[in-house]
Amino acid sequence: MTLVWGLDHAGAWKPLAASPYAAEKVLQDLVAQSPQMLPLAGSPRLTVLGTEVQLGAGRADIVAVESSGRLVVIEIKLADNPEARRAVVSQILSYAAYLQGLDPQYLQSATLAVHLSRQGNSTIWEAVHNDDQETALDEAAFADGLAASLSAGAFRLVIVLDQVPDELVQLVGYLELVTDKVIIDLLTISSYEVGSSKVLIPQRIDPGRRQAELSSAEATARQANAAQPGSQDFRAAIAEAPSEFRPLLERLLTWADSLNTSPMIKLETYRGKNQITTLLPRIRSDNAGLVTIYLDPKTACIQLWPSVFQRRAPASILAVNRELGVEMAAGRRIHEVSDGLLAALTSAYEEAAGAPRSVPSGESRGRTTPPSASQPT
Repeated sequence: MTLVWGLDHAGAWKPLAASPYAAEKVLQDLVAQSPQMLPLAGSPRLTVLGTEVQLGAGRADIVAVESSGRLVVIEIKLADNPEARRAVVSQILSYAAYLQGLDPQYLQSATLAVHLSRQGNSTIWEAVHNDDQETALDEAAFADGLAASLSAGAFRLVIVLDQVPDELVQLVGYLELVTDKVIIDLLTISSYEVGSSKVLIPQRIDPGRRQAELSSAEATARQANAAQPGSQDFRAAIAEAPSEFRPLLERLLTWADSLNTSPMIKLETYRGKNQITTLLPRIRSDNAGLVTIYLDPKTACIQLWPSVFQRRAPASILAVNRELGVEMAAGRRIHEVSDGLLAALTSAYEEAAGAPRSVPSGESRGRTTPPSASQPT
């Protein structure tokens, strides 16, 4: 624990005693008002979306989101609370379990609607944009990140206390060792009275080094999480993917590369945390994408973004829905991708880019569809 030293009445330097919080609500309000004081791993910027948010059978103290779209659950405890030893871990994991798989639209329109409204916001993106107007944020990339976070359960879980019991340090250290889908931050915020001022000392507690560590280069690459132009990194990821995923991934890569021949379309590849790699065909004019192609150790799929379709390719929605067999929905992962769907998506990108549209699937004017799994790529 970090000690704060001060002069006593005799002029001698002595460690100051931390001032106790009157209640957990006091500490909760401090964090909700100034989330940037939290010394989180990777130093992400947080936007608070709500406090006392109903998640299943309980209420999370604070729900926030990173500018990347990763959802954050924050639980506040004082050390004299019996739940500060083990129960707080069960509590915060139950909130994460409730959120995993939740539809982004449901999270926004049901779970967080009242809380967003209190802030004067109507959407999660609006809350993030209004909170940070100095940083250039990408709405489509944020939507991708939020959907991926909910789908994979890849959250940041933050436990904040005034003092940390040793038992909790050991438990959090074990969880960090055995899971890489969630980031767990264990923090203290100590309060001191210095003269007529109150001083807060936020501190991150490191439960210990993992036995199996990333190399410095790998850690730097993952933390950077930067977009790389083109599809070369995605092609390299396919070579490392499970063999059963490769035929679909190679078809999707060939399709995306065919879009990239248009000067209005660009490709970017993200190699993110948790071994998730995404290929993003984007419209250059506003850096938005209709489709995201996902590859992780457990699946290969695409996701469609209805809000971008409505804004950039509304005339293509009917044809795409017809090929899907259902209405497109944000966050829905599509694992079976037909040639007809790829053809409809090609037409949608042409519409979004302002190019002459291809003939919809089922009509014939000699349009070439992307190669099938049996055709060479």
